[in-house]
Amino acid sequence: MKSSNIGGQAVIEGIMMRNQDKYAVAVRKPNQEIEIDVQEFKSVMPFKGLSKVPFVRGMFAFVDSLVLGLKILSFSASFYEDEETEADQAKKTEKNEKRESMIQAAFMVVGVILAIGIFFVLPFFISGFFRDQISSRMLLVTIEGLIRIGIFFAYILLISRLKDIQRTFMYHGAEHKCINCIEHGLPLTVENVKGCSKEHKRCGTSFLFFVMVVSIVFSFFITVDSQVLRVVFRLALLPLIAGVSYEIIRLAGKTNNIIIGILSKPGLWMQHLTTKEPEDDMIEVAIEAVEAIFDWKAFQAKEEDAA
Repeated sequence: MKSSNIGGQAVIEGIMMRNQDKYAVAVRKPNQEIEIDVQEFKSVMPFKGLSKVPFVRGMFAFVDSLVLGLKILSFSASFYEDEETEADQAKKTEKNEKRESMIQAAFMVVGVILAIGIFFVLPFFISGFFRDQISSRMLLVTIEGLIRIGIFFAYILLISRLKDIQRTFMYHGAEHKCINCIEHGLPLTVENVKGCSKEHKRCGTSFLFFVMVVSIVFSFFITVDSQVLRVVFRLALLPLIAGVSYEIIRLAGKTNNIIIGILSKPGLWMQHLTTKEPEDDMIEVAIEAVEAIFDWKAFQAKEEDAA
């Protein structure tokens, strides 16, 4: 069946699902009720026409995912703040909300800087220990890339052992299962969702893996002698690397091409670490998030008519 084009993200005790210009966040509150917040999605893209420009759209999509991700995580966390009651939340002034937005933006900037330092700058300097023994620039670049992938794998493996993260990964699995259920033409019920795969080609984990691989390819073309300039060029190419990776992941979600399927395998394998089998109540949350922004029955009926 054709891609539904809906995407999502696991949050604290909940799931966000996005469809075109709307997104919904469904959270299982401490009292076990499901809170659903439907909002209009606003991209950082200055012109809507850029969404049709290959590679460029991927750069903005990456920034959008960071901004939206931080916003919905803050929303889901608000239900689990020990000292803040509903009455306290109601008393928040516009000034406080603006202050929180500034803090969130600061955290996002710091987080991006740390991620770039750990996953891109650090592997470059670690690979430097091999420069006296290896003269081949291409081999050094390959070693740097393998170190980068190794750090990424170690990071995923480490956080997957944290109890709270494990629950988030279960919601991540529920998100994928729901999308797979829809795209395989099955009614969106808990039982049907349970039987679907928890891996999906359009997952953010696969996107990040492609970023690692594409960065290796781009690094082959950086031939300057200065180590400082090598780092500068690597960082300058990151938006383009994100754009290329986005196009690959976008294509992977729309085709059953054998080559694309093979390229997707490592990312799908990584999802064994970032997704876990969800509980029934988690699947219920995922279904609520989907149905708040997507008419899956109409989508499946249209696909059946086209077939």
